[in-house]
Amino acid sequence: MEPEHSLDKVRNIGIVAHIDAGKTTTTERILYYTGKIHKVGEVHEGTAVMDWMEQERERGITITSAATTCFWKNHRINIIDTPGHVDFTVEVERTLRVLDGGVIIFCGVEGVEPQSETVWRQANRYHIPRLTFINKMDRVGADFYRVIDSIKQKFELIPLPIQLPIGKEENFRGVVDLVQMKALTWHGDGLEAKILTEEIPSSLKEVASYWHNYLLEKIAENDDECLERFLEKGSLEVREIKREVRKLTLSHRVVPVLCGSALKNKGTQLLLDAIVDYLPSPLDIPPVVGVNPLSGKKEKRYASIEQPFSGLAFKTVTDPYMGRLTYFRVYSGMIKAGQLVYNSTKGRKERMARILEMHANYRKDREEIFAGDIGAAIGPREIDTGDSLGEEKHPLIFEPIKFAEPVISVAIEPKTSLDQDKLASSLSKLTQEDPGFKIRQDEETGQIIISGMGQLHLEVILERLRRDFKVGVDAGKPQIAYKEAIRKKAQAQGQYIHQSGGRGQYGDVWLEIEPRKDAEETFVDKTKGGVIPKEFTSAIKKGIEQAMSNGILGGYPLTDIKVSLLDGSYHPVDSSEFAFKTAASIAFKKACQEADPYLLEPVMKVEVKVPQDFVGGVIGDLTSRRGRIYKMETRDNFRYLSGYVPLAELFGYVTKLRSMTQGRGVPNIEFSHYEEAPSDVAKKIMGRGVIGGQTKNQD
Repeated sequence: MEPEHSLDKVRNIGIVAHIDAGKTTTTERILYYTGKIHKVGEVHEGTAVMDWMEQERERGITITSAATTCFWKNHRINIIDTPGHVDFTVEVERTLRVLDGGVIIFCGVEGVEPQSETVWRQANRYHIPRLTFINKMDRVGADFYRVIDSIKQKFELIPLPIQLPIGKEENFRGVVDLVQMKALTWHGDGLEAKILTEEIPSSLKEVASYWHNYLLEKIAENDDECLERFLEKGSLEVREIKREVRKLTLSHRVVPVLCGSALKNKGTQLLLDAIVDYLPSPLDIPPVVGVNPLSGKKEKRYASIEQPFSGLAFKTVTDPYMGRLTYFRVYSGMIKAGQLVYNSTKGRKERMARILEMHANYRKDREEIFAGDIGAAIGPREIDTGDSLGEEKHPLIFEPIKFAEPVISVAIEPKTSLDQDKLASSLSKLTQEDPGFKIRQDEETGQIIISGMGQLHLEVILERLRRDFKVGVDAGKPQIAYKEAIRKKAQAQGQYIHQSGGRGQYGDVWLEIEPRKDAEETFVDKTKGGVIPKEFTSAIKKGIEQAMSNGILGGYPLTDIKVSLLDGSYHPVDSSEFAFKTAASIAFKKACQEADPYLLEPVMKVEVKVPQDFVGGVIGDLTSRRGRIYKMETRDNFRYLSGYVPLAELFGYVTKLRSMTQGRGVPNIEFSHYEEAPSDVAKKIMGRGVIGGQTKNQD
């Protein structure tokens, strides 16, 4: 069976931006104008279709990415609306991994905000062509040209305006289309307002002519034929301009810039036109590359139903009615409902009992999903985020999705014995859904420790345990996810020799440890001559991993260590996996004590928008929290401060900032990196116990 739409008519796009820039509002308008919905939901009213989770509607923010499909001008557009809050950046990461293009939304008032920079970097990492939509042009303080300048300053890709606003703030009423050199204005109120094509107002003709020529110059710089026609005629035809802007966009030379006001229903249809005109189809992106586990060689897969099936699972969700849903992108070939699929990552088969097309939390059954499309499956139980899917005879493993490590933890315990029974399975389902969420049991206290990307992240997890899984839990206060590392190389011997009346235990290893560089392996077996049989190597690795997870200074996980197995000995009768696991753990701990260990603490990137009158107090407060301010910018009557502050010093910061600035200071806090904790701070931290003790609640 052939797909309904040819691949050149398919667009897989993500809507990404800083929190409150208008992603979900824009997506709701797209769904309305494409006929997918007949009544627009509003984020502020808790009725947005794409914000379907109870917590999303209560908080007025997007927490989980939601997928949908709509149609515009005979094109199939698969859209994923993503969260903007930094605590849920994992959702953006795995979404961008499987998309072909992106729409990055900027607020016309705030411009390039911190999380906007983060999603832009994520799009760069996956080489995603993108459009930008400058939203909220009707708001007081909106300035299209200031946002353009901000994009130029902060990003390498060249912003290429293809529209200019007509009217400012509450008088915003249309745009100048720089491709056609016509004015497009909205007449009437609400969703049914008509777009009329008019001549460009005389007050804008000069600036429109400047930006039109700028557009043509960028095209001419990259195409000799267009340059000749431009020099001959002084202009280019509309179809030529669109074709060349598309080429420039797909080659990552420019980013087309549009503007509008999603809330006031201005600009969405033109954004849909731009998605169709300038963003890539699956045929426009390079073939995906993976490693064939049978041959160990790299292979390519092209977006064609003639190729062997290959895909990537990028998200799993526990649906209270349907069970486990697995979202996947098909890169090549096709897959039918009821078909067995081979999980190349895990080397096992699973059946796709049902295949679905998703619209937020609503679903429609599909008989098959073709190359270039996105779908979800009911049936697989062992397919996790990042697993590569394919055919057993033609397996292919794609590069896994990399996620940031959690930075904050909370100890939890069930309220009743009935909750105790349900807690483990509920937590397991949540970790399968969310790669940024981790659980472990503290060996000394027996407490269950849950870890996430920020306090809001953990609050949502706890709410889901109580609401979705009906598990009663009590939570402790937040704890910092510290780590440990070493400065130098060291060697040590570990022995576990125990003789008893029957069979004894014998394990003997020599290990060398050293700081690990990025590309290096974490474990290398350098033994020769069979001094330790190969069947005990995995046990030695397990012993090292166990010792690394508990650390040696304060019980925090050790990181960035390369371990080499140098030598050892075994007993033909008494040696066992347990003995070598224990011996390896002993050797590792001994070596670490000689390798100058030190404590690492998570450091956050803090950006604060603060009125000029309060700058001194805010800077003083950040400095008192061991903060390092590296940049200050002034825009209008606000100062924008950027700095690095240890996470441990930020508990209660939001409340303090509000009180210092009479509620007008706006912070953005996201994880940046780990760095060595000062010795006096490290002593205090390690004196508080194995999991860091309890600290004041973060606001």
